[in-house]
Parts: sequence; structure tokens; C-alpha cells
Amino acid sequence: MTENVQEKIELYYASLSKGHKKIADYIKNNYERASFMTAAALGEAVGVSESTVVRFASCVGFSGFPEFKRNLQESVRSRLTSVQRVEAAGRMSGANLMELAFASDIEMIKKTAENISREAFAESVKAINRAKRIYIIGVRSSASLAGFAALYLSYLYDVVLIDPSSTVEMFEQMFRIDSDDVCIAISFPRYSSRTLKALKFAQSRQATIISITDTDISPIAPYATHLLLARSNMVSFVDSLAAPLSLINALVAVSAGEKQEELHKNLEELEEIWDEYHVYRVDGEK
Repeated sequence: MTENVQEKIELYYASLSKGHKKIADYIKNNYERASFMTAAALGEAVGVSESTVVRFASCVGFSGFPEFKRNLQESVRSRLTSVQRVEAAGRMSGANLMELAFASDIEMIKKTAENISREAFAESVKAINRAKRIYIIGVRSSASLAGFAALYLSYLYDVVLIDPSSTVEMFEQMFRIDSDDVCIAISFPRYSSRTLKALKFAQSRQATIISITDTDISPIAPYATHLLLARSNMVSFVDSLAAPLSLINALVAVSAGEKQEELHKNLEELEEIWDEYHVYRVDGEK
């Protein structure tokens, strides 16, 4: 669970030592900058040792500096503009961004696999397999994830990929949604207000909502019938979406795995159509 770092610092502030209060004051006044600092860099900026910074994280209720930093980053990430993201990334001193991007994706997938709610995942699969229709929405960077989910789920299910380019058209596509349907909403920082509008509408129609997002304090989390969390991190001005894609891949695979016979039949028909209309390149073609 992501915790509000500022609230925890305020809770423990009165009991902190003089050195720890200096760290707390620096973070309060330099919240975004501090979120991308190492313990050593933060200590240098404040004028205390690295070990003092590490102890500070424990004194304000975190298991250690890594957990403290992760919560600090997640609490500011949704508020950063693209320009601020580039500036923040520039403070990753000496970082090789290519290596950092790969390492971040690997870590995010690993942590997602370790922490995903098995119960919420299983209930999501059940909801998908009993749905009359599946509506999928993702805006901006999340649109690619929504498109991926819609493509593969459409091989088995009646799927509507919502185009959120205009609010009016979005509701026109959703006006038939009801309690027999599932709405899969995908949203990662910076969170889209259009996704929230779609979820309010889906909730008012009593549809089952599967929210795929990064933390349980995400604005789409309260609408979820089933909440699936995938870890995401910021590299330069872009977000790592490898873990959300991996989660969606698993959700599609497990849902379809329970309908193997129907999937096989549908794919056989599709292969005939693809061959007839030369959808895919055949070996030897120029």
C-alpha cells in the first residue's frame, strides 16, 4: 500500500531529532527534487550523513530508505508535468538511462508478480468469462495497453474499445453498459479525467469494474469491483508500462485458457479469413 509521506512525516515530526527534522524540512520544501535523490545526495543537500538519512526513513514509519523513496516518488509522480519529469530525470546523477530503463522494467514486473492480489485476479477472470460485453478504456499512454487488451480479448468476447477522444462520443459508446457487463479501466500517472468520467457512468449502471492501475490511492481505485495493481516507474519523461502490459497479458491468457475449445474454433475461422485476405505476409512473398 502506498502511504502519504508528508502525512507520516507530520505525524512523527515532534519526536524527531534535530538532524532528522532538518531532513523533514528539506523534503517539505523540495518535495519533487528529494523524491529522486539517493540517501547520500539527500544527506549532502541537508548537511547530514547518509546513515542519518537511512535512519530517518525508519523513524517516520518505513521499513527503510528504499520503501520511503518509492512512496515519495509515487506520491509526486502523478503531479509532475512532462517538463518537470525531464528535469527530475536529469538529477539521476551518472545514471545510464538505457540500463536504468531495462533494470526498472525487470524490477517492476518482479514486484508486480510478487504483490498482485491472487483473489482479485481470479475474480477478474471470472467476471470476464461471465460478462455479456466487455468495455475497455485507456487514455493517453494507457491507450496502448487498452488496445492490446481489446485485440486479444476480442478473439473470444464481445469487446468495445472505448474511444475517449471526445466526452460525448465516449458516452455514446457506453450508453448500453449494464450490470451484465464488465468495464476494464486502465490508468497510470498522469491520470486521465476522462477515464474517471467513464467509470462514474459505468458504476451508475452497476457494471462490474476491473481497475488496472499503479497504487490503491489511484483515483480509479475507488470505482473498482476488482482492483489489479501493476508497478510502474518513471524513466526520463516516460513511464515504464512493462509491468502493466505483463499483467494484462496474464489476465488475457488465464481468461482465454478457461475457454480453450471456443478459442481454438474462433482462431481457426480467423486464420481462414486472414489467409483469404492476405492479412499476414506469407514466407516467399515479396
